[in-house]
Amino acid sequence: MRSELLSLIESLSGVQQSPTFHPEGDAMFHTLQVFERALEDTRDPRLLAAALLHDVGKAIDGPTHDVEGASLLEGLVRADVVWLVEHHLDLLREPGRARRRFAGDERLALLQRLRRYDLAGRDPAARVRDPAWAVDTLLEEALRQGRGENMLEARDTQKGGHA
Repeated sequence: MRSELLSLIESLSGVQQSPTFHPEGDAMFHTLQVFERALEDTRDPRLLAAALLHDVGKAIDGPTHDVEGASLLEGLVRADVVWLVEHHLDLLREPGRARRRFAGDERLALLQRLRRYDLAGRDPAARVRDPAWAVDTLLEEALRQGRGENMLEARDTQKGGHA
């Protein structure tokens, strides 16, 4: 899992973003900022993973990076992390509709927190640690929260094993 996650994050290096919305520069720099903002607020492996992985689809296609990213993560990480990545733009694109659609769903609160981290990760002068540190920190926290079991790993419920 570590090598796959690291590869996804490193693929964002040099992926340029609109300076209007992302004055901080490339997608990897943004992603690492978002992860560090999340880490300041929570130890929930779902949110930490979503923060680190929310833009991995930008290496394929910017406008549909939410859907592309979810597709890349399917079978690699838990379904709730995939869901957060797939829907991380809903509160930007159609906030009222998203709030109505997910009213009463505990994932809405997670999505709102992810949105805050995403917005906070736009500082051109920020200092961030390297992608390997971020992935290792995420995996360590996932193991800690799972008492030795990786809380991020996708599960194949039909086979009872790992996907």
